[in-house]
Amino acid sequence: MDGQFPTDSYLQLFFLGCFYFSWFLSSPAEAAVRKYQFDIRVKNVSKLCRAKPIVTVNGRFPGPTVYAREGDRVLVNVINSAQYNISIHWHQFRNGWADGPAYITQCPIKTGHSYTYDFNVTGQRGTLWWHAHILWLRATVYGAIVIMPKEGRMFPFPQPHGETKIILGWEWWNSDVETLVNEANKLGLPPPTSDSHTINGKPGPLFPCSSKHTFSMEVEAGKTYLLRIINAALNDELFFAIADHNMTVVEIDAVYTKPFTTRVILIAPGQTTNVLIKADQPRSRFFMAARPFMDAPVPVDNKTVTAILHYKGIPNTVLPSMPKLPAPNNTNVALRYNNRLRSLNTPQFPAKVPLKVDRHLFYTVGLGANPCSSCQNGTQLTASLNNITFVMPKVGLLQAHYFHIKGVFKTDFADRPPVPFNYTGVPLTANLGTSLGTRLSKVAFNSTIELVLQDTNLLTVESHPFHLHGFNFFVVGSGVGNFDPSKDPAKFNLVDPPERNTVGVPTGGWTAIRFRADNPGVWFMHCHLELHTMWGLKMAFVVENGKSPEESIIPPPKDLPHC
Repeated sequence: MDGQFPTDSYLQLFFLGCFYFSWFLSSPAEAAVRKYQFDIRVKNVSKLCRAKPIVTVNGRFPGPTVYAREGDRVLVNVINSAQYNISIHWHQFRNGWADGPAYITQCPIKTGHSYTYDFNVTGQRGTLWWHAHILWLRATVYGAIVIMPKEGRMFPFPQPHGETKIILGWEWWNSDVETLVNEANKLGLPPPTSDSHTINGKPGPLFPCSSKHTFSMEVEAGKTYLLRIINAALNDELFFAIADHNMTVVEIDAVYTKPFTTRVILIAPGQTTNVLIKADQPRSRFFMAARPFMDAPVPVDNKTVTAILHYKGIPNTVLPSMPKLPAPNNTNVALRYNNRLRSLNTPQFPAKVPLKVDRHLFYTVGLGANPCSSCQNGTQLTASLNNITFVMPKVGLLQAHYFHIKGVFKTDFADRPPVPFNYTGVPLTANLGTSLGTRLSKVAFNSTIELVLQDTNLLTVESHPFHLHGFNFFVVGSGVGNFDPSKDPAKFNLVDPPERNTVGVPTGGWTAIRFRADNPGVWFMHCHLELHTMWGLKMAFVVENGKSPEESIIPPPKDLPHC
């Protein structure tokens, strides 16, 4: 298997997906090795009436799907033939040398060089994704990971007749993305909003010159289908709906959930959601649509992108109906949806929530501004955790940790903010300066961590989707306003909280997560809004080795890139 498809047409993708599905069900019981080759190269792509060069994998946008079964070993040889340095993150959580964020777990792959990512698929089944983890290259360098259950195990929900991937790639700029970002950084401001959005790389008929660039999924009346939905957007949480059809949520971030039915889902950048839909409406054509959720007073890329759910035998001349998406600032819909998410928590798929906490962490999330003599207003917009704006090193942090390289980072990241204040009170627009540093938090092996992420009204409140590398975590609680350590923990869900790897911190609110630090290494945690990550809204944990070789960082591969 090399991960390449012969065409982007829906029918061939659909039947190829069915082929892979049957192939997995008939494959040998023992774990297999799945090998792929990713060639990073630039290709001219036409959208919105014009062509431009973009960075692709194997010439495709989105890139190829990685298929595996839980327990398999995956080897992906990445050859960089583009002019940019590259690294790929796989949203897997065991082998740090294969995690991928540039200058965190590895130095990037330089032009003309290659690196083989080697990881085992452990404790995950469902849909994940991979993407570039350097600069803003994940604007076009991303794709799906489909993990089938172990041999002999079926889905814990009705078996679908077919399945397809819905990748909300979102922002598409007519200009070169890296040029726009560099120009914005010089001004100390955000880059301009995008020119269109995409589903599976296609803008859809609401954008110029895009009627023929529309993703369409064909279904048969009465049958049930599995949609693997991925939010690959750079900067937008999204509402997604299908006109006149219910969706049953069955999995998030490759973890099964208690099924529930909804008309709309909310999905943040970095998250995945699997839903079942039944083709139970009068045969016709229906729009699948997504648009941003933003309930803060900040500019939003408020465009709607569409694809089509097409009943077999209905001519293309039939005008699709549009779903009723919530208003972009509909906080109630967002909160209600997230509150319905629960782990499946069965004997076969238990929710192993840490009940005893060894270490309590409280991180404030905020925006800020630091002096910048060359910037437009004399200031550079920044972002921080506990008032620390993360400075990217020039050497991979995991390499520095493993080889004991001095002077690369400090392990004095504060467990709490330096000065308590009314975090979500009136907007604070004075004293917005942050401290700069490559500061990490050292964590004992196998210790249990509770982390409360608290949004703040520094400049403005805003929702922040946080992704933790190296671990799944349990979302044990959330709320609006300031976290109250004397009252809120009593309301935590310690029975069946959702388990995932990316979680949204509510606008002007807080989220509490718990995880067991049983994976030694250096693990990145960052806002999955690319703008905020660029501004420094990130940090990393150093998880110490345990007492045995099995509880320690494995040696690095021989082809690990050098800085």
